[in-house]
Amino acid sequence: MDLLERIKDLDLQLFHLLNGKWSNEWLDAIVPWLRYQQTWYPLYLFLLVFVLYNFGKQSWWWIAGFIITVGVSDSFSSRIVKSIFQRLRPCTDPNVFPTIHLRVPHCAGGFSFVSTHASNHFAMAMFLFITLRPIVGPKMGFIFLWSTAVAYAQVYVGVHYPFDVLGGAILGTLIGWISGSIINKRFPLTA
Repeated sequence: MDLLERIKDLDLQLFHLLNGKWSNEWLDAIVPWLRYQQTWYPLYLFLLVFVLYNFGKQSWWWIAGFIITVGVSDSFSSRIVKSIFQRLRPCTDPNVFPTIHLRVPHCAGGFSFVSTHASNHFAMAMFLFITLRPIVGPKMGFIFLWSTAVAYAQVYVGVHYPFDVLGGAILGTLIGWISGSIINKRFPLTA
């Protein structure tokens, strides 16, 4: 068995643990909601109000940077990376689908690697961490619990493999780090 096959086998084993063996009714009721952007509207609204209230005119560059970060992450992950790898989702792979627990009404179309949900949420988390940590302090690290929960939900509901979300997390973290660093250097928020 070559290295790529071993990696795929490990990924499938981890998927079956997270999607099957380590599931329960309580998680079945909660985890699918973590992946819906509507669930997080209050957080997005809070961030918008927090930044506008505390930073006035400075906040417009921050808001633009945040939007650009998400746009770059979304486009790069969904249009470029997925088209290069063309990995089937577990819920669309005929060899895997019969063994999964699909916990969403339907399986999304498109390819699986990398998870755009993971990429976008880790990009946002890193952007928030880098730009708000100088003001809020080290407790901004909590934001990575949020992005991790969203990424985990993708595997739990059966639409991504663990390495899909890991790849998305790495990609998003890099994008958020670059954009957050640019905003901090050019247009830093000051209290």
